[in-house]
Amino acid sequence: MSPRLRLVLGVVLVVVGAVWTLQGVGVIGGSAMSGVTLWAVVGPLVAIAGVAIALPARRSR
Repeated sequence: MSPRLRLVLGVVLVVVGAVWTLQGVGVIGGSAMSGVTLWAVVGPLVAIAGVAIALPARRSR
């Protein structure tokens, strides 16, 4: 996988993870995910995975 693609994928995962976290803790309302503890746990894990994918790609540039 190219470094640019890894960087983009990592950033997307960080954003998705942040949104899921905010929905899980009830900051962002209006969906079935709002206020559900599962998303408050899964969100940070996805964001950390995004950072783990993006950092090596950024360093290799």
